[in-house]
Amino acid sequence: MTFKIRLTDNAATLMRRAGYSFQKHVGDDEMAFVRPLGRGDFPRFHIYAREESFGTLIVNIHLDAKRETHGARAAHGGEYSTDGALGDEVARLKSLWSVIE
Repeated sequence: MTFKIRLTDNAATLMRRAGYSFQKHVGDDEMAFVRPLGRGDFPRFHIYAREESFGTLIVNIHLDAKRETHGARAAHGGEYSTDGALGDEVARLKSLWSVIE
């Protein structure tokens, strides 16, 4: 699910306050953040965030149910439906941040 928020601080600080940890830079203008649901690495919420323009951050969130598999048939275990846990997390984040759309 993708939505836009108004930046009231830098992206890393907003994510940290929401319980997310920085994971990595993706290209020149995007950052990845994660928030595990339990003690292990998976399942976890995974956010890709990038500034669209001054003061606007595009947030793309999904739920990684399991680690991706590698090899001849690489598969991603991400869930993108806004039902269940992911829907609850999106609602939580929208209540914390100033959502634009």
